[in-house]
Amino acid sequence: MNANTTRQIQKILVANRGEIALRVMKTARQMGIRTVAVYSNADREAAFARYADEAIHIGPSPSSESYLVGAKIIDAAKSVGADAIHPGYGFLSENADFADSVRKAGIAFIGPQAHAIQTMGSKLAAKETVKPFGVPLVPGTDHPILDVQEAQRVAETIGFPLLIKASAGGGGKGMRVVEQMAELPNAFERAVSEAVNSFGDGSVFIERFVTSPRHIEIQILADSHGNCVHLFERECSIQRRHQKVIEEAPSAVLTPELRDEMGRCAIQVAKSCNYEGAGTVEFLLDDQLRFYFLEMNTRLQVEHPVTECITNVDLVREQIRIAEGHALSFRQDELEIRGHAIEVRVYAEDASAGFLPTTGTLLRYSPPSGPGVRVDDGVEEGQEIPIHYDPMLSKLVVHGHNREAAIERAIMAIDEYEITGVSTTLDFGRFAIDHPAFRSGKFDTHFVKNYLHEGALERQIPLSDEDVAELVVALMGKSKAKNSMPASAEDTKPSSNWKNRKSFS
Repeated sequence: MNANTTRQIQKILVANRGEIALRVMKTARQMGIRTVAVYSNADREAAFARYADEAIHIGPSPSSESYLVGAKIIDAAKSVGADAIHPGYGFLSENADFADSVRKAGIAFIGPQAHAIQTMGSKLAAKETVKPFGVPLVPGTDHPILDVQEAQRVAETIGFPLLIKASAGGGGKGMRVVEQMAELPNAFERAVSEAVNSFGDGSVFIERFVTSPRHIEIQILADSHGNCVHLFERECSIQRRHQKVIEEAPSAVLTPELRDEMGRCAIQVAKSCNYEGAGTVEFLLDDQLRFYFLEMNTRLQVEHPVTECITNVDLVREQIRIAEGHALSFRQDELEIRGHAIEVRVYAEDASAGFLPTTGTLLRYSPPSGPGVRVDDGVEEGQEIPIHYDPMLSKLVVHGHNREAAIERAIMAIDEYEITGVSTTLDFGRFAIDHPAFRSGKFDTHFVKNYLHEGALERQIPLSDEDVAELVVALMGKSKAKNSMPASAEDTKPSSNWKNRKSFS
């Protein structure tokens, strides 16, 4: 959009599901903007689909046949006159072709330009792009490694331990830590194979493995008028399988000087690709407080609520305003850190069994509430947790006047959170937040490996006889509802509490 023109968005289709779809819709409703949900078979009665002003069925439960089919989503937006699409996170949120197709269809994409998504979607391209801007990089290669022989030559230069990484990767896929030369051939082949299977791109590169790293990310906002600000940092070091479980803002270890320096670097990364919208620049921080650029996520992050808590900025609102062509609502010097926030991701996983995903019906679901407690969720009591999507049920977010207060509030909120019917990571969240390493601020990305030993967590309490009886009743109700559904994949008759429910399979 030309920097001198603005538009007023009237209707947003949210190309996502669950808690993030609800999160976006709530801000849109506060702004007087109508919302449209798209839903799969598995989400026919989901809370986000009922909350929207309109809802469109887009296909079977597997995401590859519904939420990942960009053409269906764009056609759905056209069918109801939606003039903007918000991609949330996951699914198509970092798909440059989808962003480009949305804009070519005459619909506003609430996110960055396609060229920025494409550039930052490749770790090698991102490193090459930010290098002229003086952003610190982990020592390593700036090109794809073609074969094992080249990998061995690089290893002799960089030394061990080293890290093999997929250029198009994320979530730990296509990544291998190598401790010695003998391990390199097998690790290289496995990384390439996994990269091909996960991303369709076998390009890998090698960089020095940072020991005892902390994962620090900087939230940025940039508009089409040349303004770019950072909204301080989030610490995301407690992870399982290279995916975050607990986040906090600000970090317990950053000094004001280091915070400013990392913030300036994050802005330089955004400017290097002419970024517009909300984005996150991720860094590794070593035990000497030296930081290195890791990657940029060109979307809203799962952990964005902790930034909202300490800055009092609605990031979704700013995303929408930027897409409308407005300048940012504030300057860098108007932002300040207010207190401390912690987010605990609540997954339907059994942490005591290696974070194994679980399914079932939410027999009881009662989230905590009260001052300084926020729960972003998209599930309800009695709902069946499907196997088709990410197992995150909700995000428990707390805010306190300092870190100690936030920790105590988080523990209290976890104790008040009632979930039965599926195993969850609430017990792990309580264990981690109350652990001496977390309380002291002296931890890194190896927290789970270092402290979550066998027996560290008690398995969740078995259901009582009363719980089992309630579960049977709930399951019987679910079974009757399924048996009464039309055999067709399309909705032939709207639900009585849905005013604008359509099908677009």
